[in-house]
Amino acid sequence: MTPANIEKFYKRLSKAEPRPQTELNYTNAYTLLVAVILSAQATDRGVNKATASLFSRVQTPKEMLALGEDGLRHYVRSIGLFNSKARNIIATSRLLVERHANNIPCDRESLEALPGVGRKTANVVLNIAFDRPTIAVDTHIFRVANRSGIARGKNVRIVEEALEQCTPAKFRKNAHQWLILHGRYVCTARKPRCHSCYLFDLCEWEDKHQRDTESTSKKRDTSDQ
Repeated sequence: MTPANIEKFYKRLSKAEPRPQTELNYTNAYTLLVAVILSAQATDRGVNKATASLFSRVQTPKEMLALGEDGLRHYVRSIGLFNSKARNIIATSRLLVERHANNIPCDRESLEALPGVGRKTANVVLNIAFDRPTIAVDTHIFRVANRSGIARGKNVRIVEEALEQCTPAKFRKNAHQWLILHGRYVCTARKPRCHSCYLFDLCEWEDKHQRDTESTSKKRDTSDQ
């Protein structure tokens, strides 16, 4: 995608969502970190359902350690991989107490040194909690970036680096949330809504015309009944 079209791409995203927000519920940097760890291979809705009660009781690493691993599992057992996630959250909470004075570090190296925290999780925390212009490439962003042609790549790291290079500085802080929301609600995996996409003319996906035609045909068939 050309730089001019990339500029238009982000302008339209910003117009559609002037103040994009994460759909994970949290109350501070620590609960955000916990929610993001829990969200791996899980839906935000499922995580929010589990953490509603948890975060009414736990707000800090010390409080999480007091709850304990068994206690934590009780709250998050509805989430996939809850055993390993609970183990990592307790281990992370212990390190936060022992090495970071009960606080969340604001640098990538320290975040990625925490159990259960990879590059994507660190990028989310840096972006949301510390207002850093990081882009955490999940399945939604990976799909949107490759389909649209804004930043193609064979793996998430390549796409992340491509997005960092091509995204204008003024859009970089919100790019993460814009792309996730677009992938979650418009450029979906199985049935992308190409017919109603406000980025249709900029998108370089070869199948977009077929998807648009199929949608139009379905509407016509329904109206004829």
